[in-house]
Amino acid sequence: MLLRLGTRGSRLALAQAELAADAIRAAHPTLGIALVPISTAGDLDRRKPFAQIGERGIFVKELEDALLAGRVDVAVHSAKDLTATDPPETTIGAYLPRDDPRDALCGATTLEPGMRIGTASARRKALLLAMQPELVIEPLRGNVDTRLRKRRERGLDAVVLAACGLDRLGLEDEIGLRIEVEQVLPEAGQGAIALQIRESERELMGALDHAPTRLRVEAERACVAQIGAGCSAPVAAHHDGAALTAAIAAEDGSWVERRSGHEPLELADELLELARR
Repeated sequence: MLLRLGTRGSRLALAQAELAADAIRAAHPTLGIALVPISTAGDLDRRKPFAQIGERGIFVKELEDALLAGRVDVAVHSAKDLTATDPPETTIGAYLPRDDPRDALCGATTLEPGMRIGTASARRKALLLAMQPELVIEPLRGNVDTRLRKRRERGLDAVVLAACGLDRLGLEDEIGLRIEVEQVLPEAGQGAIALQIRESERELMGALDHAPTRLRVEAERACVAQIGAGCSAPVAAHHDGAALTAAIAAEDGSWVERRSGHEPLELADELLELARR
């Protein structure tokens, strides 16, 4: 039997798909595996800010469409790219064990007033400005290699990327600072790889599922979904195994509300109420 893994075509996405393939081979040694690169809306439009083309979901829809059409058997995603809910007839069959969920500062070892920082993430912009209001945040899109190259070409002091992506590409030497979650709360699902399948084939991925990662990422996704339904402000959520922490912020960093708890929906409602004041 040949299992077709749908993946974005970037170097990082292919590296993550290979990690998924290795995990599947370990659980199902007789399966053949083929990677099927697919371009998504976020890959095709690299100029518009994420908010103008949808932000969440722009890197997954075409993979989900291929899964539902039967062109692939598994869609491999960075869990942070997932929308709040899975399309009907699909499910996340497995989450691989989570890697470093933190954001990484590349090009500098600390944040100083007046530094020019590149990022296209509204969440990162808001939380970085909350830490250091005198930063200059410049929009920067592209894959990992492109953003590292553009930092040098544009003379930026630093760019902010997911630490796990740099680690998976062997680029950990580019990291000047791994920013602790107490300072910049990660995107929901950051650091985890999700394997999406058709609902009818749930048993195929069961042996790969890392239960602690599923528990934490699903709580993060549920919280962000609830906040997103009532507010368009930047949000973040991270479960450390003991509690879920979520944050909502003004895009300019002028205010941040951050709370911890155990019930994702209650936590989301509390933050929404604070944001409305």
